[in-house]
Amino acid sequence: MTFRHAAAAITAMLLMSTAAAQSASPAKPASTPAPAATTAKPGANAATDPATPGMPQAAAPAVAAAAGHEGAVKPGDATAGQGKAAVCGACHGMDGNSTDPANPRLAGQSEQYIAAQLGDFKSGKRMNPIMQGFASALSEQDMHDIGAYFATQTPLPGVADQALVEQGGTLYREGDTARGIPACMACHGPDGAGNPGAHYPRLTSQHSKYVEARLKAWKESTTPSDDAHTKIMMPIAQKLDDKDIAAVASYLEGLHTNDPSQATAPASP
Repeated sequence: MTFRHAAAAITAMLLMSTAAAQSASPAKPASTPAPAATTAKPGANAATDPATPGMPQAAAPAVAAAAGHEGAVKPGDATAGQGKAAVCGACHGMDGNSTDPANPRLAGQSEQYIAAQLGDFKSGKRMNPIMQGFASALSEQDMHDIGAYFATQTPLPGVADQALVEQGGTLYREGDTARGIPACMACHGPDGAGNPGAHYPRLTSQHSKYVEARLKAWKESTTPSDDAHTKIMMPIAQKLDDKDIAAVASYLEGLHTNDPSQATAPASP
């Protein structure tokens, strides 16, 4: 019995050795990781960036669809964005300094805010037929590239109406606690530079007419919104009267950052 047990053990060991040798042999090419993942561009994600040369093509769309986005997006490229933003120049100015106050200045606006707004226009979350038409053809990477380009441009200083500066400045810096109006600078910063991470826009030197139009739209809106920023702005705007709105808008047009490259605008007569 001892000999038989030993023979059986030896046979089992040989079978296990053979199986181990087979499992250690090189895997078929179909099951090996894509070698291109080791040479991908910095920041690329092999699982979610099918547009990157050398990335796996078959699995990426399924992963991207499951993640709910188009693929990994790299930080915006201002150089690439300049060409993509050429069509924007007709309304917003080639350098983002629009001359028509109905169109917002984009110069100096954060990449994150611009990309987020373009995404909202494309999805229809923010309604504007003209902007939706332009945004519909853009990828998420395009949006970041365009945002990066405008973020590098210098906004031209505006001029505030001196008759409205005091009221507008007080509302912007302090708000009005008696009416439940918070200070604008709590979200947009003391110099109006905004908060890119939270997608709070830069308001420095923005056209007063554009700011007025946006505040009045929020004030008069009766349509519920799931947008986080609209939920913040609607109840605030509804507590402002027309003079408040005009004062804050004018103050913002004349507000300038501490950037020495931006000249101080002369006071209006």
